[in-house]
Amino acid sequence: MKQHLMHIAILVHDYDKAIEFYTKKLNFDLVENTYLNETKRWVLVKPKGANECALLLAKAVNKKQKDAVGNQSGGRVFLFLHTDNFDLDYQNLIVNNIKIIRPPIVEDYGKVAVFEDLYGNLWDLIEPTIKQ
Repeated sequence: MKQHLMHIAILVHDYDKAIEFYTKKLNFDLVENTYLNETKRWVLVKPKGANECALLLAKAVNKKQKDAVGNQSGGRVFLFLHTDNFDLDYQNLIVNNIKIIRPPIVEDYGKVAVFEDLYGNLWDLIEPTIKQ
């Protein structure tokens, strides 16, 4: 049996602001933006060149979901973005005024920095020591 993660849902307050952040600031590709009804859309974004898992941008609709926007992992790093050019991608974060939580350091597994998305979710930007 072979399995893989296909999508990870991330709660957002506004579809269009989230699409703009991920496509304009993180340079992700907009894979799909399908209107399901007047309040719900199926929105997928993923890093350029990625063939794996995509983020499903899910608009928070009730109090419990709205309260969880930006804190889906209880304040821990939530998502891990691997890159083959850390310096270029880190500079892109700086140019786009993306909040850096922890500046770059070199660990045994690679070069890593922690940044925050538009809602406060924490991400690791990682260039692995061993290329995958």
